[in-house]
Amino acid sequence: MSAADTTTPAKVPPPRQAPPTPADDPPRVKRPSGGATAPWLLLAPCLLILALVMGYPLARLVTLSFQKFGQSQLWGFQPAESVGFDNFAKVLGDGEFWAVVVRTIVFAAGAVVFTMVIGMALALLLQRVSGWLKVLINIVLVASWGMPVIVATTVFKWLFDSDYGVLNALLSKLPGVEMIGHNWFASGPQGLAVIMLLVVWGAVPFVVITLSAGLTQVPKELEEAARLDGAGSWGVFRYVTLPVLKPIIVMLTTLSVIWDMGVFPQVFVMRNGHPEPEFQVLNTYSYDRAFVVNDYAQGSAIALITVLLLLGVVAVYMRQMLKIGEVE
Repeated sequence: MSAADTTTPAKVPPPRQAPPTPADDPPRVKRPSGGATAPWLLLAPCLLILALVMGYPLARLVTLSFQKFGQSQLWGFQPAESVGFDNFAKVLGDGEFWAVVVRTIVFAAGAVVFTMVIGMALALLLQRVSGWLKVLINIVLVASWGMPVIVATTVFKWLFDSDYGVLNALLSKLPGVEMIGHNWFASGPQGLAVIMLLVVWGAVPFVVITLSAGLTQVPKELEEAARLDGAGSWGVFRYVTLPVLKPIIVMLTTLSVIWDMGVFPQVFVMRNGHPEPEFQVLNTYSYDRAFVVNDYAQGSAIALITVLLLLGVVAVYMRQMLKIGEVE
């Protein structure tokens, strides 16, 4: 056998295939025309209703805040006069207005903190109870949340009544405590604390139900991994649960601030339609200026300032949500 017969033939590499021509690409699906306008067409009825329900009152509010408008103008005896920024100058230069602003902010901050803390605690507790008890608690929460504000306020007036209140009677049964005849609304701080308790009682169910839904989305694998790494209950909550719930917490906190700064019926009904100066918050103060003092223009200016304050809260909320979206 010759050497030529024992030599293995060299392997020839396969020829390279030319890249597919554009004609070989799969056909692209054409988007239907008008895709950009379809969402606006679907939103048009909602936007129209919002414009009718909120647009005109807001425009009228802005107009009144720059006018001189009292009972004479209301009944048509005198025409409304444009006064520029005089109403805002009077409001912002009034020390009573700033006292009301501070009182409203403190009241809203306290109500939001208590609402979020109690709501988070109850939501975590619901994850550790049995099925039938969880259903019962949810029914109670929905029932209390659905109770009309006027009804809830009337119940709280009865609970804290100085002569026939249940709370005074129960506290008086404690050794050395005598609360019969105690008036919880004799001072502003005590009375506002009672109203804050009413606001928190009405807001907690929504927070609990929303956070409970969010807790179902926390990955159990992350919690188990954190426990295996030596993290306790607080560590798991801080480093696993809170980051997952952060978007929900930001949303609930913002909504709570808006709702609690806009409190009106709780204060108005609790004080029998005539809130004393130490019970005034921004909404009741605006109502008092407009319909008690009959200065509708100044009341509109106070209401517009309140709207601007709430828009600042909304701006902070949108900024936080955009940051969360960028991180994700």
